[in-house]
Amino acid sequence: MMFDTKKEDGEIAPSSIIPSDQASDGEQIGQVRELTDVEKARMQDGEAHFNRLGWKRLTVILIVEAIALGSLGMPAAFATLGMIAGTILCVGLGLLAIYSSYVVGQVKIKYPHVQHYADAGRLMMGKFGYELISFMFVLQLVFLVGSHTLTGSIAFLNLTDDGACSIVFGIVSAIILLLLALPPSFAEVAILGYVDFASIILAIGITIIATGVQRSEMKMASDWSAWPAPDAGFVDAFIAVTNIVFAYSFAICQFSFMDEMHTPKDFVKSIWVLGIIEIIIYTLTGALIYSFVGQDVKSPALLSAGPLLSKIAFGIALPVIFISGSINGTVAGRYIHGRVYKDSVIRYINTPKGWISWIALIAFLTIIAWVLAEAIPFFEDLLAISSSLFISGFTFYFPAMMWFMLIRQGSPFAKENLVWTVLNAVCFIIGIVILVGGTYASIEDIVSAFSRPFLAALA
Repeated sequence: MMFDTKKEDGEIAPSSIIPSDQASDGEQIGQVRELTDVEKARMQDGEAHFNRLGWKRLTVILIVEAIALGSLGMPAAFATLGMIAGTILCVGLGLLAIYSSYVVGQVKIKYPHVQHYADAGRLMMGKFGYELISFMFVLQLVFLVGSHTLTGSIAFLNLTDDGACSIVFGIVSAIILLLLALPPSFAEVAILGYVDFASIILAIGITIIATGVQRSEMKMASDWSAWPAPDAGFVDAFIAVTNIVFAYSFAICQFSFMDEMHTPKDFVKSIWVLGIIEIIIYTLTGALIYSFVGQDVKSPALLSAGPLLSKIAFGIALPVIFISGSINGTVAGRYIHGRVYKDSVIRYINTPKGWISWIALIAFLTIIAWVLAEAIPFFEDLLAISSSLFISGFTFYFPAMMWFMLIRQGSPFAKENLVWTVLNAVCFIIGIVILVGGTYASIEDIVSAFSRPFLAALA
């Protein structure tokens, strides 16, 4: 290993320790040596390349990572929970997600060396916390890539009228996600963010208009309800709640994104803009499409637009399916690559070895995501298991723990802390309830979904 060559002021340290894979015949492993001019230049270029994000670009990146598949599951969640509960949860959980994201940002400001969520885990629980959250962090991002792989497969099947095997379309989706995840800098991905945002807005808009027109042509009232569906049980209700939780998962990548900001304290502007946009889009999408279609609304919601218009909507949604999905692979790759080559010039991915190792890593992560998508080929259940196991922590109970353990000053029962103590306690409880109840409901629903075709075959 090498000593960290990045000083507090951003300058490059003049010496390093030679790692085993870089020692020449005349050098000993662990020997201190001067950096060559080429290595210094590479590291300086790398530092400049990975510190280009301002708050506006951060907002775009957060939009790319956040506003995607979550919106497509909202109408079905509303159908299960009813219009009132769906709207309350959509707005309430969105506001809590903004707050928890604010806490995450405060941790990054207070502890600038925190580069990824796992680093915050080390601050809270030592090496155990670091390894636990590292595992959760990478697996959740792979789950997200897997959910986009599944959605891409559904989109291609819809566009071609099931013209090929779903496995083939799953492979095609995975390859596209792999190629889009190769640019290692988030500032480069921001360029695609505008296309991504326009894609999801147009796709949702077409679906809303199409379902509204279909309802008016039918000249009959929709069977939407203000109250939960009569046949909705515990499992159905929790699946719906976890689908809403899934939509507010942007805190997981925030440390990684803020690490590329040239002015990290500006993050507050980004999370407020993103949070308000999300709440508006998700609430309107869920409420309007559900009110037009009623209890028969499908998930993903684009399937409810009718045969022709759903094809158009899926075609327009392809950019958001793949751009938003790919950035999760990039974040996971950046974390693993940066950890393996923590103090080496290779981590900047601007050398031949850096690029080879980066491409191999992204390919490996994408393959794992594709396997997950094939193993859990149910859109709502894949979102639900992801939300329950991981997003419940990254968005709710981990930020609450951060406030109590890293941000809070003075007693939690002091007058100036009382409101924040209650708010963070609520976040923690919500996260744990989603973790336990959502995981149980997800497993039950997945088992049921797999058993139905088997029972039908026996009958």
